[in-house]
Formats: sequence, structure tokens, C-alpha cells
Amino acid sequence: MNPRRQKRLMGVSAIVILIAAAVWMMLNALSDNIDHFYTPSEIVDGKQGVKPQVGQRLRIGGMVVPGSVKRDQQSLAVSFDLVDTGPLVTVSYSGILPDLFREGQGIVATGKLTESNKIVADEVLAKHDEEYMPPELAEKLKGIKHVKPENLGTGQ
Repeated sequence: MNPRRQKRLMGVSAIVILIAAAVWMMLNALSDNIDHFYTPSEIVDGKQGVKPQVGQRLRIGGMVVPGSVKRDQQSLAVSFDLVDTGPLVTVSYSGILPDLFREGQGIVATGKLTESNKIVADEVLAKHDEEYMPPELAEKLKGIKHVKPENLGTGQ
């Protein structure tokens, strides 16, 4: 091989190795900041056979169990149970809850798993119904005949 080509090959190889190392270090650093999403059943039973570890940061989504919300009268601390189709998971949170938070409502919480079925949340987000419509718009739409999308071009 020509010495000039050999130098070029070594230079290109070194650049490729440096880029690969930089990408690996970046992905390794980002993996610590990833919050995996679980449902209450997946936390208790495992997701694809793997249970989250105590101390792991995660997101959990489910329905707030009616009658499970317990508020501390001296602070902003609140705890409640979440459920999907199976076991319950207890979430503890200290802070102001979103306006849409209520029993029977879907929520998403981000926090750390402290026991196999208990989470201390840093953030609680309330999910709203996708069928929601502002009252003003609902009032305007009263009396308007709705046409199904399949009948739009037929004059019906």
C-alpha cells in the first residue's frame, strides 16, 4: 500500500474511532436521565419480565382510586393510590396538585420508586379528557346538526 494512502487510512480510522467514542459517552450519560414509563401493573408484576428497581426514576400513569386521596392538613403533602387493571401503587407528593387532579381522573407522575409499590413523586400531571370542549364552544354548537365525515361530499 502506498504510504500516503496508509496515512490517510490511519487518519480516517482515528476520526471514526473518536466519533464512535464520543457518541458512546454521550449515550451513556443520557441513559442516566431517561425516565421509563410504567403502569401500576407493570411496576408490581414487571414489564416484559423485568421489574423496576427500588431507587429508579420512572414515570407512572394510571387512574386515581376514588377515596384514596389523603391530604396532610399542615403541609402540601398528599398521597393517593393509582390503578390500571390490576394492583394498586401508592404515590406520595408534596406540592400543589394540578387543577384537573381529582379522584377517578387519569394522571402521570414522575418520581422515584421507594418500595415495590410506593413512589415519591417530584411532578404530577393530570390528563384531561380528549372529548373536552370549552363551555362557550359547547353552547355555540347546540342546535347545529353534525354531519358524519363519510357524508360530507354527498349533500346529506
